[in-house]
Amino acid sequence: MTAGILLAAGSASRFGAQKLLAPLHGRPLVLHALTALLPAVEHLVAVVGPNNDALAALLAHAGASVVVCDDAALGMGHSLACGARHAPTGANLLIALGDMPAVTTASISLIATALADGAGIAVPVYASQRGHPVGFAARFTPLLCGLTKDQGARTVLLAHADAVQEFAVDDPGVLADVDTPADLQRLSENPAG
Repeated sequence: MTAGILLAAGSASRFGAQKLLAPLHGRPLVLHALTALLPAVEHLVAVVGPNNDALAALLAHAGASVVVCDDAALGMGHSLACGARHAPTGANLLIALGDMPAVTTASISLIATALADGAGIAVPVYASQRGHPVGFAARFTPLLCGLTKDQGARTVLLAHADAVQEFAVDDPGVLADVDTPADLQRLSENPAG
């Protein structure tokens, strides 16, 4: 089984507003990430920060199991660990970012399939650059559950570089995140990122 963890608990400080609810092609930005992820996983956990009821309701209505991370403001590591703790026991984990709306379901499915076929850590690569989402075999869940601060999963990738497999994708969306209003404008004009 592969469980998706959609990280949607960031502060959006560079954006200046709640970017995940900002409209992109007629619907909230985060829904693009969620709807691409849903078909590729058997279970989806969306991690939100506290006092974000509108976002939580939107994600739950769209099919995610929503978890509030009270420590989200302390860094992405806390949010990722929170999501990993709420994933089904024994599941491979596919970590996706709510502010990456242009990733295709095909790219996500490729990473999920790689995990099912025995990859330890699966990473999509476009134009020689590693992107998201990143997949982790179930054996890495305890390490992900222990993340803190703003580590993210990078520390796990570095510590277990021998387990990392790269998978080439023809999908610039694996690199395209939205940090600023200009990023959102660029994606709205060029859906491919």
